[in-house]
Amino acid sequence: MPHRLTPLAASLPATVPFTGPEALERAQGHPFAARLGANESRFGPSPAAVAAMTRAAADAWMYGDPDMHDLRRAIAAHHGCDPAHVMPGQGIDSLLGLIVRLTVTAGTPVVTSAGAYPTFGFHVTGFGGVLHAVPYTADHEDPERLVARARTVGARLIYFANPDNPMGTWHDAATVQRMVDAVPDDCLLLLDEAYVELAPPGTAAAIDPADPRVIRLRTFSKAHGLAGLRVGYAIGPAPLIGAFDRVRDHFGLGRVAQAGALAALADRDWVIAVRARVAAARDRIAAIGRENGLVPLPSATNFVTLDCGADGALARATLAGLRNRGVFIRMPGVAPLDRCIRISCGTDADLDLLATALPGALTQARAMTGM
Repeated sequence: MPHRLTPLAASLPATVPFTGPEALERAQGHPFAARLGANESRFGPSPAAVAAMTRAAADAWMYGDPDMHDLRRAIAAHHGCDPAHVMPGQGIDSLLGLIVRLTVTAGTPVVTSAGAYPTFGFHVTGFGGVLHAVPYTADHEDPERLVARARTVGARLIYFANPDNPMGTWHDAATVQRMVDAVPDDCLLLLDEAYVELAPPGTAAAIDPADPRVIRLRTFSKAHGLAGLRVGYAIGPAPLIGAFDRVRDHFGLGRVAQAGALAALADRDWVIAVRARVAAARDRIAAIGRENGLVPLPSATNFVTLDCGADGALARATLAGLRNRGVFIRMPGVAPLDRCIRISCGTDADLDLLATALPGALTQARAMTGM
């Protein structure tokens, strides 16, 4: 009941960052034919991960190892660092919440980009922080603007995703390193690398895990195809990583999830194969967009952002038209990014459905909006 909420909680809007496709399916009374909006990997997890989870399922009556010993050490070995620099958790979203909980209180200034991944801002406002947003530059998050605003407002945190969601654009490793070097004193850069395994070589900066200016965030939801497990991890300075133990759910990462992530990490051949399939799907989505008069943005992710060539009204009408035709997609929520729609990579069958549905959806959207 409202009177049981804290004043801060009562002041927050009754909204969530995303409406899930399942909720949309329930509202419309039938499932989507193509699920291309959540940036999941339609190519699935490694067969080795499936086998490991199948074996672990028989032991699901037991809690998972609260220390995540084996997974933590495997991730550390993968990145060539000590396990003290690694903290697995229930996806990047959960880890973002823990970082904010550890560093933000009422009135704490935090810097992000206007239109960037919304869950981060959801956590910041939920703990009473004050968001300061800078605009994108040429559809890229702008490292110089982010750092400059952080200096101006005395920010405790800067959120920066490379590659970026929702636009799919990216910066090279040298640009990222310059940003790290420019982080103000008493400020921490949250470097979200959820899509970096799908990006071109030279995207991921070789950051020292002990560097106190930055904490990096990775996930098993994208290239590894394990979005349904909610497994991610942070890499950062040992004192900050150790502080997670003060606030995290120690039994939050279950036994099946740990087993699946451990096996997925070991199967590098699967990731290589997924990268190739994602690249082919990106090319086809771009081609479908061009055939319909849309402009694809270069992408280093498992989705392609298509510029509809007008404003948010046309993009929203196009999104609705595709949903009505059984194709689930999403779009950026903040102008001027909202002139675009965002389409996740899918199978050949998924993209066949997209190619069939998009012309009609666009024709209808253009007629409705006069654009």
